Amino acid sequence: MISGSCNVTSGVGAGRCTVLWSGSLTTGVLANVSELPLSGEYRHQSTYVLMKRLLSESVRPYAGTIALAVFFMVIVAAATAASAWLMEPIIDEVFVAKDRDALVWVAGAVLATFVIKGIANYLQVTLISRVGLKIIADKQNQLYAHLSRMDLGFFHDNPTGTLISRFTVDIGMMRAVVSNALTSLGKDLFSLIFLVGLMFYQNWELAFISIFVFPLAILPIVRLGRRIRKVTVNTQIETGLFMTLLEQTFQGIRVVKSYGMEAYEQSRVGGLVETIFNLTFKAARIRAIVSPTMETLGGVAIAVVVIYGGHQVINDERTTGELFSFITALLLAYDPMKRLANLNVSIQEGLAGAARLFDLLDTEPSIQDAPDAKALENVRGKISFSNVRFSYGPDDPALHDITLEVPAGRRVALVGPSGAGKSTILNLIPRFYDINAGTVSIDDQDVRGLTMASLHTNAALVSQEITLFDDTVRANIAYGRAGATDEEIQDAARHAAADGFIRELAQGYDTQVGEQGVKLSGGQRQRLAIARAMLKNAPILLLDEATSALDTESERQVQTALNELMSGRTTLVIAHRLSTVVDADLIYVIEGGRITESGTHTDLLKKGGSYAKLYTLQFAD
Repeated sequence: MISGSCNVTSGVGAGRCTVLWSGSLTTGVLANVSELPLSGEYRHQSTYVLMKRLLSESVRPYAGTIALAVFFMVIVAAATAASAWLMEPIIDEVFVAKDRDALVWVAGAVLATFVIKGIANYLQVTLISRVGLKIIADKQNQLYAHLSRMDLGFFHDNPTGTLISRFTVDIGMMRAVVSNALTSLGKDLFSLIFLVGLMFYQNWELAFISIFVFPLAILPIVRLGRRIRKVTVNTQIETGLFMTLLEQTFQGIRVVKSYGMEAYEQSRVGGLVETIFNLTFKAARIRAIVSPTMETLGGVAIAVVVIYGGHQVINDERTTGELFSFITALLLAYDPMKRLANLNVSIQEGLAGAARLFDLLDTEPSIQDAPDAKALENVRGKISFSNVRFSYGPDDPALHDITLEVPAGRRVALVGPSGAGKSTILNLIPRFYDINAGTVSIDDQDVRGLTMASLHTNAALVSQEITLFDDTVRANIAYGRAGATDEEIQDAARHAAADGFIRELAQGYDTQVGEQGVKLSGGQRQRLAIARAMLKNAPILLLDEATSALDTESERQVQTALNELMSGRTTLVIAHRLSTVVDADLIYVIEGGRITESGTHTDLLKKGGSYAKLYTLQFAD
């Protein structure tokens, strides 16, 4: 199913390739999706350990609701046993003795029993459903809160679709195990107890004979449960990969179509669909084994009762009504007994999802606030790098002994070829990543000793990778500035040269921009991102190619607004177009993760080095 490891350097979705699958449609096809690289500690834990944590964290808060549901389950069980007991007077007093008075009270008792059973069953189902749905909501909230604390490296390493599958597939299966376990251990177990009790009350010999065969099914059912958990884990993994693949292809649908790769992507999807089908069908076959096992044992038990009990009736040792009542109780006990037999299989399926969820919840972010971290306050904005080294992986050095300073309130630019490490330097300031060596500080305070919340509050980032949410223009500009007034939003938009095109949209500031702002042009999206940063009004500005998608006129307008915004604020600018940084107070040239030159625009031109060559190349005309 899954094997292999390789590197893809070209083609659709180039990147790390970790999954190899085969199927009727995709023999030898490689998929650039991977499962979460977690420790998997809980996947190998016993049922007891998993159930203990699940009950403690998820079920205990609703103990009162569950207790009330159990009360109604007891009523359902008692009513079920009563309906079996009523078979005795129905047969003996109504059908055999033909007692008209008994006909009335027996019919009334049957009606009352079923009405009570129906109401109690409705109430217990409603209460258990509420608990199950609340557990889903609680776990989804808990998981999102946990993931929101994770560092950027975690999200770069883990596909979005796989993470989303944890919210849907895994947590949904947890709800099933809670609902099934509570229902079976409640209603079914109580029903079985009442019915078996009635059977022993009526004929203890027949009761012993009829139930002794069922313990024989315990061992094979336990083994089936272990198999079903393994299959379920594999199914969940494949489902996460499937969702990741869908997310990738839908987001890149323009590339898929423009390169005519529809058939290729269909084959990739088809391979995963085939794998999921095979695993799901295997799980269905394992679950199906339980039914014939219980059917066979149930048939043996009923046959023994018919032979032995029929012999007693023939010999007038027992009435026909007593035997019918006993057989009714046995038949009614058969359904909850079969559900209890299937319970282990259902529990193991749900515990597979719980195990994967617990592993994710137990994964701590690699970047956290220090125990004694303090908030960054009264920010002047001085930024310093001292002998900073950083790598994204053990064999991937990005920065080598970077030492630079951004004076408070000044504008500093980073220039150089793509991949030189400029964006990496910028990302270390709000501590999106932790450095390997050296110090990054703001106002002479190491960022590792400051709270990340205060770091992010005091810095505004505008990146070349624009992120807009499927919401209104107004909401996207005001993102991160709760309570901003319409006047403040519109003022930020005017300074970002965005107010004009916004008012030309169908609903103006109330226009929905679509996922990732798909309904807007690249330049319009970038101006909204700049407006968002302007509205935040942070003392530190981080601009990563902030005007790269703008036309000449819009760039001139935005640059004027940026000049106004940068006045008196510490600004670190990354730009490939040197025309946007010629007025910077200081320029650092980054090449191969190192600073090769630094100085003002005039100084660097006089040196005749890399900056001068780059400037001459851009302005050769």
